Amino acid sequence: MSTVNDVNEVLKNLGNVNFEGRTVLVTGGAGFIGSWICDVLLKQNAKVICLDNFSSGLLENVAHNLENENFKLIKHDISNPIDLKEKVDFIIHAASRASPLEFDRYPIEIIKANTLGTLVALEIARKNDARLLFTSTSEVYGSAEVIPTPENYVGKVNPVGARSCYDESKRCGEALCMAYMNQYGLDVRIARIFNTYGPRLRADSVYGRVIPRFIVQALKNEPITIFGSGKQTRSFCYITDQVEGLLRLLWFDSCKGEVVNIGNPNEIAILELAKLIKEITGSKSEIKFCPPMPEDPKRRCPDITKARNLLRWEPKIGLEEGLRRTIKWFKMKLGI
Repeated sequence: MSTVNDVNEVLKNLGNVNFEGRTVLVTGGAGFIGSWICDVLLKQNAKVICLDNFSSGLLENVAHNLENENFKLIKHDISNPIDLKEKVDFIIHAASRASPLEFDRYPIEIIKANTLGTLVALEIARKNDARLLFTSTSEVYGSAEVIPTPENYVGKVNPVGARSCYDESKRCGEALCMAYMNQYGLDVRIARIFNTYGPRLRADSVYGRVIPRFIVQALKNEPITIFGSGKQTRSFCYITDQVEGLLRLLWFDSCKGEVVNIGNPNEIAILELAKLIKEITGSKSEIKFCPPMPEDPKRRCPDITKARNLLRWEPKIGLEEGLRRTIKWFKMKLGI
């Protein structure tokens, strides 16, 4: 399904940030964000090694690249060591299940991807003297008491809570990155990603996160299910903005050792999001309230001052425009 216009938009926004002729390893490269990164890099004539075990990534996300001579797909679980034959220049470690609905089903796999997997990725980087970007998460802040949340906020996280497999393993992954920089001088960067959405984000089964779930429910005129009161807020970043921010963070020499929030600073309550999606789709769905998710943060909003200053980056796509693009993609996917 075509996302060519969005990819071209990222290329235009990146300007002189160009990976042409470089070899980039993308772990989790068949996932939502990873596959978009692969598309943009290939358009820049970079060589891309896409590594994925397809636990939550999909072959259909990268199938259109299989005939590209600059693209290599390896089915592998990054939590197990791998001996790559190619010399790599850059590594983006983006391999991990990320849906809160998966935390109770696959906690061990999630922890392994972000700890053992990060170690494997760091060792590949050390062997190749490559630059590594670790895709961390706003979850490391836990139930943040400072909103908007800056990178120097140390977090309020429950290490044995319902979300701990994800947020604690991401925190450990960050610590591993800094340890490799401090002990070996490795060039690492950490992106704390806030809620990202757009085409290719899965809506099915336990993978379904809030925006794709609401969209599919609305398009099918099924009840739109909200966990809790709907007063909890999130800040949603469209995929093209997210990918541009990540690649800028990977690119600039001045960002060694930096931790940067990549997200949209505009908050919206989940109930208002449901109403907006219902309005855009013209849906007849009712809104149904379900029991709250365990330890669901009340607010989530990034301070992106650092991204603006370091990366010359800020989101360009507003929520309504991003939702329209995402809804259009889901309509094509569902044949509606």
